[in-house]
Amino acid sequence: MTTSSKPLRWQLRRRPTGAIAHDDLELVEYASGALAPEHVRVRNIYLSLDPTQRIWMSEREQYLPPIAIGQAMRGTTLGEVVESRSERFKAGDLVLVGLAGWETVSDVPAQAVARVRRQPGVPLTAAMSVLGNTGLTAWAGMVKVGQVKAGDTVVVSAAAGAVGSVAGQIAKLRGARVVGIAGGEAKCRWLTGELGFDASIDYRNEDVGAALDRHCPNGIDLDFENVGGDIMNAVFERMNTFGRMVLCGLISGYQSEGPVAGPANFERILMQRLRIEGFIVIDHLPHAKEAFGELGAWVQQGRLHWRDHVVPGLENAVDAMQLLFSGRNEGKLLVGVSPEPA
Repeated sequence: MTTSSKPLRWQLRRRPTGAIAHDDLELVEYASGALAPEHVRVRNIYLSLDPTQRIWMSEREQYLPPIAIGQAMRGTTLGEVVESRSERFKAGDLVLVGLAGWETVSDVPAQAVARVRRQPGVPLTAAMSVLGNTGLTAWAGMVKVGQVKAGDTVVVSAAAGAVGSVAGQIAKLRGARVVGIAGGEAKCRWLTGELGFDASIDYRNEDVGAALDRHCPNGIDLDFENVGGDIMNAVFERMNTFGRMVLCGLISGYQSEGPVAGPANFERILMQRLRIEGFIVIDHLPHAKEAFGELGAWVQQGRLHWRDHVVPGLENAVDAMQLLFSGRNEGKLLVGVSPEPA
């Protein structure tokens, strides 16, 4: 863990070209001034690392303003309130901050903070993964956007990732047949073993198209798409009439310059009457109560499984980001910024 006596934060030093380089960001000390009215000061415990943060570093079209040069990197954190000028929170409260910085201490408006309550027998990190934005993203994409139903054949790309692994299990719990695409034998064994996927495809060691033909002989009804590129095209070419593609991410193109390519055979959308819909989790915050009610019940019943991958130390955040783009993370990727409270 970082041991500096002063608050630390990562700032964007220059816009990355291709893969994120360590010098693209800078770890600096900063001063915390007097806390403003209706604000809280939060000691950050965990920082979420997400593929979308690479987009925020760029000037490409996106759903939030790009991070400015010299500005703190943006990310979701879980932390402990250490000072409050709001009646809604007191020192010692555990909270989620949706748009904090990559920093040890955040001063944020109280209205931008949500209280976290520990669940018996569930690790605190779950509030950043299966019972946080990760779970809400998987649930909203599969249930509200994809409208998964019993009997569907569902394919999930990046299926061993934080969102994909939960999304695939949601489809199974709702009666669908699920095929996951992941990188490496160990991840594929996890999908079909602990998570209960019907089949898995190791894109690193087998032809994805041929494997889809084998595991989805009657075509694909729903694609939960996290990757884009050749993997997306292989799924797209095998989608059934009135099939749905839920576009959650396009991680294969995030470190490239210029527009990200879409499906190669665009005509199939018309001929097969396909529906392709992108979504961002913030669009579905009104469904959070419904989603977490269902997800929380499955967690308590032991029917929903997940992994949290914690890299200790804020100073390691930039290097940890590369785990996302190399596929070396296992489940939800977090940075441990400071110790959990007793």
